[in-house]
Amino acid sequence: RPDKVKALVNLSVPFIRFDREIKPVDVWKAVYGDDYYISRFQEYGEIEGEFAEVGVEKVVKEYLCDFPVLLPKGKLFKRPLDEPITLPSWLSEEEANYYVTVFQKTGFTCPINYYRNLGRNWELLGPWVGSKIKTPAKFIVGDKDLAYGMPGMKEYIHNGGFKEDVPSLEQVVVMKGVSHFINMEKPEEISSHIYDFFCQFH
Repeated sequence: RPDKVKALVNLSVPFIRFDREIKPVDVWKAVYGDDYYISRFQEYGEIEGEFAEVGVEKVVKEYLCDFPVLLPKGKLFKRPLDEPITLPSWLSEEEANYYVTVFQKTGFTCPINYYRNLGRNWELLGPWVGSKIKTPAKFIVGDKDLAYGMPGMKEYIHNGGFKEDVPSLEQVVVMKGVSHFINMEKPEEISSHIYDFFCQFH
């Protein structure tokens, strides 16, 4: 909606082309299998039950530290349940414990429901298949981000496909040594990128 949005800074996950004939969850299951986190999140209550057995603290810290994409039944995470988790330098124990406290109150169903609604979103976006993103945009990603390492993603971003879909894409920034939670890992740099880009549109 360039009539409503002057400029956009997008982090970690780029615009992804939309095929009206193939449901996105079916694609991820076919490519990555039934243990892929999006596949595992589809059945209501199933993964919530497994997370409850593991414990909220373990689940939250595993996601903040390692973002596991494969969640095999019976062995959700690579490390043993009793092995302590060393937090990365950008995440304090106090902040991690804050997230743990919040999810102990709310549970995980609400955020997981986002992934359960992917099929419905796919249907609702049908009329816009082939549309281009014409709002001036900047994209920032970490070179260690799993989304950046997906098959074909770097080629799409850097070899013209991304620019074709987002004609007003002005800049792609790849931050070295940074993973998925880019705004948490490099908050000052990200804030500067956003501020500097938006200043062009005052």
